[in-house]
Amino acid sequence: MVQNFSTRAVHVGSHPDPTTGAVIPPISLSTTFAQTYPGKPIGEYEYSRSSNPNRTSFEQVLASLENGKYGLAFSSGSATTAVVLQSLEIGSHIISIGDVYGGTHRYFTKVANTHGVDSVFAQNIVEELPSLIKPNTKLIWVEGISNPTLSVTDLSKVKQIIKESGKEDILLVVDNTFASPYITNPLDFGADIVVHSATKFINGHSDVVLGVAVTNSGEIYKRLTFLQNAVGAIPSPFDSWLAHRGVKTLPLRVKQSSESAQKIAEFLESSESVQAVNYPGLKTHAGYEIAQRQHRNGLGGGVVSFRIKGDKEVAAKFTQSTKLFTLAESLGGIESLLEVPSIMTHAGIPIEDREKSGVYDNLIRLSVGIEDTEDLIEDIKQALESASK
Repeated sequence: MVQNFSTRAVHVGSHPDPTTGAVIPPISLSTTFAQTYPGKPIGEYEYSRSSNPNRTSFEQVLASLENGKYGLAFSSGSATTAVVLQSLEIGSHIISIGDVYGGTHRYFTKVANTHGVDSVFAQNIVEELPSLIKPNTKLIWVEGISNPTLSVTDLSKVKQIIKESGKEDILLVVDNTFASPYITNPLDFGADIVVHSATKFINGHSDVVLGVAVTNSGEIYKRLTFLQNAVGAIPSPFDSWLAHRGVKTLPLRVKQSSESAQKIAEFLESSESVQAVNYPGLKTHAGYEIAQRQHRNGLGGGVVSFRIKGDKEVAAKFTQSTKLFTLAESLGGIESLLEVPSIMTHAGIPIEDREKSGVYDNLIRLSVGIEDTEDLIEDIKQALESASK
């Protein structure tokens, strides 16, 4: 029987303990597991770097929610990015969207390049991709909803361009952190690998740092599993357990934050204190039609970004004036957060590159939590009034 999303979120990888009957799976903190004979463990586990019961359960549910066959968990979203890039051979070329998370940009330009992987960034991936593909291009990196200007890429078109290039060995990797598996499933639109900073919406409680990759390819899974074990960038059993607990309420949390974000974006768009609003749920958004096709019920996600009228000082004043939105990096938690990407999450990107992608000094990013929508709008309203004085 094919089960719906919320049912899978609760039940996949989570079964009553066969010994005690505990409904919630126990945390297996053991680093090693007994063997009956050399090379013959009692069960399927030998050593926790290689695999652990809690990590396995979490990987199973994420694979299911992304409509994939195989899931792998890592110590962070950045570690996931690193392992995916390390799976490429020396001399590989990768193409990324320009509006990419600052940490991803940092890894591509300051780490991957040191082990022979070259990268180029496209401001419009669909239009520029055909001319950017080289004989040694091995990977294309996009974000389901980009960070922080919330652009939406037509994944089916990107996959079609790859096929038309005659280089079907090029991997399409989608960072689905901003959307979460509840909003969209990139594997359904041609992605080869989906990655997440599970720190964000998947865990949802701002108390775990964790990453995940999902694929339908047995060959890719084999390569990434080898690196997962060899590199050892794996989450602890407790973090895996916490993230698995968070997954169970993922659809409820993301639905609430998305509905609030939609109303907040509409309010911001009507405000005379706002220069521009980025949100895929707005009909004025360049990717609105794509979002309607790729997203569950056309939801725009739980993140909104906007340019406040004024300079970076006005943006800073806004962040100092909110009462419910906390000034902090990260997103996707039950609590609402805000940040100024140009001097926080994207500070490491040169200003010319930032502004090409729309990351200006007066851009503010809101991560909408699960508080009452009306309270959040009132908080934004009074902060805009304070910032404009």
